Amino acid sequence: MENLDTLIAKRRRIREYLDRPVEKELIARMFEAARLAPSACNAQPWRFVAVTDKELRQQLIGEGLGGVVVPNTWAKTAPAVIVVCSDTDFFTHRMGEKVQGVQYHLIDLGIAMEHLVLKATELGLGTCYIGWFNGKAIHKLLHIPSSWKVECLITLGYPAKTPDATPRKPLDEVSFFNTYSR
Repeated sequence: MENLDTLIAKRRRIREYLDRPVEKELIARMFEAARLAPSACNAQPWRFVAVTDKELRQQLIGEGLGGVVVPNTWAKTAPAVIVVCSDTDFFTHRMGEKVQGVQYHLIDLGIAMEHLVLKATELGLGTCYIGWFNGKAIHKLLHIPSSWKVECLITLGYPAKTPDATPRKPLDEVSFFNTYSR
């Protein structure tokens, strides 16, 4: 097993996948990693739907990604798509937004999704987040309850190729000690 630093450095956005299904057992291990993520008030406001059926997946991509300004046509090559949903009715999240102006469930989802993506990386799988999609179409297609919101899609599969690391800002540009200054 690789250490966390290695996994973080190794993770890439993958947009070309092999034509090879992802084993259900591996997806279950990814879901378990996401399930163990911390959340505000231990609300665990997430649900993950793995779409692996080829016809349903193509329909999801066609209806869920069709019509967006930037079409993610490469997503058609992914043998699986993870649909990430949040509980919009949970009291703490509604109050957090009203009182603090913070959507805590989105913080929680971000942590859980990164757990899932890092586990995928450890398992030799590639992923790519998709944040621009037709949530209503996906809701209807996958029979998602009305109190749940589709927040993100994650394509998943065995990488056909792995891109080089994308440039990152230097550490001293993005981090400070004690005050926001140099």
